[in-house]
Amino acid sequence: MKRSLQQIADAVAARLSGDGSIQLSGVASIASACSEDVVFVEDRKHLSSALESRAGAVIAGEFALEGSSTKPLLISDHPKLSFARIARFLNDQSHDTQKGGAHATAVVHASARLALGVMVGEHAIVAENVEIGEYTSIGAGCAIAAGVKIGGSCQIYPNVTIYRGTVLGDRVIVHAGAVLGSDGFGYVRDRKTGHYEKFPQVGRLVIEDDVEIGANTTIDRGALDETRIRRGTKIDNLVHVGHNCQIGEDVVIAAQTGLSGSIVIQNNVVLGGQVGIGEHARIEEGVMLGGQGGVLPNKVLRGKGVAFWGTPAQPVRQYLKQLAALARLVKGK
Repeated sequence: MKRSLQQIADAVAARLSGDGSIQLSGVASIASACSEDVVFVEDRKHLSSALESRAGAVIAGEFALEGSSTKPLLISDHPKLSFARIARFLNDQSHDTQKGGAHATAVVHASARLALGVMVGEHAIVAENVEIGEYTSIGAGCAIAAGVKIGGSCQIYPNVTIYRGTVLGDRVIVHAGAVLGSDGFGYVRDRKTGHYEKFPQVGRLVIEDDVEIGANTTIDRGALDETRIRRGTKIDNLVHVGHNCQIGEDVVIAAQTGLSGSIVIQNNVVLGGQVGIGEHARIEEGVMLGGQGGVLPNKVLRGKGVAFWGTPAQPVRQYLKQLAALARLVKGK
């Protein structure tokens, strides 16, 4: 969608220097940009390359005003963040009233309530009493079970399955193949027979606003209460979140991480790839856990801004000292 540079500047609260009437439609790298693209630079050393590129405009810091410029400039304190917001602004089709409706092959129950501008793709199924907010898109082959509530301006990519009673907030992005609200892994062993019987999985899953969930990720409903993913959390591909987990705001979880049941992850935690966390563990605010780190059941990691690594996870400096000591021992043999 084309926008004037002045509209773009206003949308991201950037200061405009140059012609605000030019029309732009996308974002790109410096190397691949065309005349309708915006590019960004975060330091002086890349500014000349951006100005010599084919881009229509450049977003940069105050340093870009120190010399003359052959291109219009957008000045921002955080060019990379503003660039991301520009990309979203240019791609925003939420107010395109010409769009909306269900594909001829989709199955939408008569009791489902679809707001203005909702799109339902090929062969998708929307069951009874589902509620979908304005300008949300449901991709091809999705299965939305009874009683699900999805907020406005969400993007549900193809072949996503959302189990009964799950709740999604506004602006949630769910990538292809994700499964939301499935039963948790909970069983009771009969001591007499040795057989396992399923423990009730009758809770729900709540995903708050502005969460993004990667492809083929699975998030279980609560057993008796709820699993909750709070505002702004970003979950990568191939992550598993077990039942009753409570994940805070602005948490980042990288690919192939596995969370057992009843884990608490507080706000602003960062989990690297292939992290494994045992049941009832607690990761407190601001902790960073490096790739392949492991947390034993019922353990607590605390320390805002502290990096942990290893299995069992410990502060990274301590872990590296232990590795060095072990290396000396092996060398001594």
